[in-house]
Amino acid sequence: MTMADTRAALGTAAGLAAGRAAEADRTGRLAPEVVEALAAAGLPRHFVPERWGGAAATFREATDAVARVGEGCASAAWCGAMFAYTGRFAAHLPDEGQRDLWGESPDALLVPGLVPAGEAERADGGFVLRGRWRYVSGVEFADWALIAGPAPGGLEPRFFAVPRADFEVEETWDAVGMRATGSHTLVVREAFVPEHRSVPFKEVMGGINHVSALPQHTVPLPAVGGLTCISALLGAARGALSSAVAAAAAKRAGGAPPDAAADLAIATAAAEIDAAWLLLDRVVSVLDSGEGRARAFQNANHASYAAGRLVDAVNALMRSAGTAAQDRGSDLQRFWRDVTVGCSHAALRPERAAPGFVQSLADRT
Repeated sequence: MTMADTRAALGTAAGLAAGRAAEADRTGRLAPEVVEALAAAGLPRHFVPERWGGAAATFREATDAVARVGEGCASAAWCGAMFAYTGRFAAHLPDEGQRDLWGESPDALLVPGLVPAGEAERADGGFVLRGRWRYVSGVEFADWALIAGPAPGGLEPRFFAVPRADFEVEETWDAVGMRATGSHTLVVREAFVPEHRSVPFKEVMGGINHVSALPQHTVPLPAVGGLTCISALLGAARGALSSAVAAAAAKRAGGAPPDAAADLAIATAAAEIDAAWLLLDRVVSVLDSGEGRARAFQNANHASYAAGRLVDAVNALMRSAGTAAQDRGSDLQRFWRDVTVGCSHAALRPERAAPGFVQSLADRT
């Protein structure tokens, strides 16, 4: 696929996601054709090693692509990000495990369960895994899940690659925002996972990769984690801003006098969204330069602070937009709900990022 083809496919996916966003919000489920368009745009293969036909592309390209989809539908963009970034995690698996995932196609849909849960025990040639993993975004469309286990107190935590045939989905996600991410509960009754489909948790967390030396595959998870989530929310905040500007323009066209308070809110929100992007620009620059290991805590701090700016921006837009924006059919209120819910994710909580960042500053003195 050429760069022009990729851009065209991304435009198609973004347009289709935007056109089905209201329906996805209402039903709590992405349309299958939207998921197919995300795959056609190259998101599942974005971080897949080239030897399997993947793109092994950059963090900047992933961020730009996910944010573009997010301008129309945050849920579609969020799932696209999960498909892409789980490929980055799976690139830590041994070659034989990667062949299982990508030997037939680099476009397999992978989803992550990053919080260790369930039970695992050693078996001949691998592990027996069972348990429940909550909030696995995109799981209803997944071909594979890369899930962390066991819960504390068992074996040393590992990631396990589990095929769709070995897990079930319990529909437990019914949130006020990000409604169509399908972040349901993944259930493994009992499954055998070969050794080659497993990798120590600490290696993924620490960016220790025995099969790839690319920056995309060797940065610690804390250096990337916030970016995985916030790219979709950056797009959603931009979508909220576009909705507010369109509403203001319609009022002016109808002969209403300028609303100074609303204009100030829009101008301030635009600046806050740009400020958030500038922080994220620093994050992706650090990651693509290969400096992510040295600046992991800085990245986490920047991502969490950027999330706060996005929340402030959409809150201001909603407060100034008037009663019409509260209507269930308003795009602005949908974006507002999505950004508010998405930015509450643990990876974007400033109180979680601050201790490590402060300690990294102290270590430099």
